Amino acid sequence: MGGRVNRIGPRVNGFVVPPHPAGIALEGRWARLEPLEAEAHAGDLYRAFSSDDSLWDYLGYGPFPGAAAYHRWVKDHEARLDPVFFAIRDLETGHACGVASFLRIDAAQGVIEVGHICLAPELQKTRAATEAMYLMMQWAFAAGYRRYEWKCNALNQPSRRAARRLGFAYEGTFRQHMIVKGHNRDTAWFSVIDSEWPGLDEAFRAWLAPANFSDGARQRESLSDLTGLARGADDPTLARG
Repeated sequence: MGGRVNRIGPRVNGFVVPPHPAGIALEGRWARLEPLEAEAHAGDLYRAFSSDDSLWDYLGYGPFPGAAAYHRWVKDHEARLDPVFFAIRDLETGHACGVASFLRIDAAQGVIEVGHICLAPELQKTRAATEAMYLMMQWAFAAGYRRYEWKCNALNQPSRRAARRLGFAYEGTFRQHMIVKGHNRDTAWFSVIDSEWPGLDEAFRAWLAPANFSDGARQRESLSDLTGLARGADDPTLARG
């Protein structure tokens, strides 16, 4: 007789509830993520963000009318346990010029999301920006999380491209998921799971290696190519999203 059909999914063995990310700091070669603090970061971040109001288009807050208003917003969010906010510091320039967070933290299920990403123009398309995303993902899987999520407004094409570049799998779009600043938001969902992480980790390490960049800091291999290879060319999620 054949084996019994498993109707409820594979058993999860050895899972240990991972720690909460509050209070951690992460540092690589190009970027450092520091727990967001108004006194330490708000002034630099406001200056970095103030040149482009479109940075706030897909966030539920901003733009801010002045430095004091942004300082108050940071002060109100700096000690929260969900989301847990970080300032991103570019180690080449020393500037705090980006923000990201862990949110929707469900340690009991091993699920965590990255979001509230806001990168100033000086940080966009830099090794520091990519390394910041890598450091957060690396921490999550090293801590024992099973699932790492990325969600964005379905109309936010730069965010969707970033998710694919970073190796996330597209899982679908939740229609009329939210109302943000008075506008409908359909939400595109992406994820990486723990079984995919070793290959993606190798891809990130290869891309971030100094040997991957010419003297002019031009990449020799693209991260999209490396994460695509890690996921496999036949992965159906790569053709969508």
